[in-house]
Amino acid sequence: MKKIVIFASGSGSNAQRIVEFSRLNTGSYFVAAIFCNNPHAYVIERSRQLEVPCYLFDKTRFNGNDSNSVMAQLSGINPDLIVLAGFLWLVPEKIVNAFLGKIINIHPALLPKYGGKGMFGEIVHQSVLASNESESGITIHYVTEKYDDGAVIIQKKCSVSKADTAETLAQKIHELEYHWYPVVISQLLEKS
Repeated sequence: MKKIVIFASGSGSNAQRIVEFSRLNTGSYFVAAIFCNNPHAYVIERSRQLEVPCYLFDKTRFNGNDSNSVMAQLSGINPDLIVLAGFLWLVPEKIVNAFLGKIINIHPALLPKYGGKGMFGEIVHQSVLASNESESGITIHYVTEKYDDGAVIIQKKCSVSKADTAETLAQKIHELEYHWYPVVISQLLEKS
């Protein structure tokens, strides 16, 4: 069975959906671990409830080369896919190169619009509304050594109305994320 690891920095709602999807669709893949860089993130509690091992790390371990480094832990797990789900740090080049074509991210906008460093969550939705866009959506893409720069795997759109707020737009985006991210993960693993 294919295995994935998830990197998350916040609430972990996407991580939870991915784990639940894998359990409903047995044989597709399983989540071997969740990696988190924020000691206050709710994803840590979610991983405990889901009984998925969670590895907490800091910048030193993320960029390090010793046996406690993230790279060493990833090498030990040897995932078929690394999934960024609300993970806010740039992935070090050595990890990108070691898992080339095996790291994906989800972005809450239609890249290349509203992407790059500092563009995440509510900031993205406020920017979309301030620009009077008629649509927004999600982009699932491969990860490179630059923010939101990898090849696009899939984009899914939703309409933006004049009545939308950052909160209502976020709800529309979450619905797309919760449905499409697990499906795309499964499809990618079937092809690999």
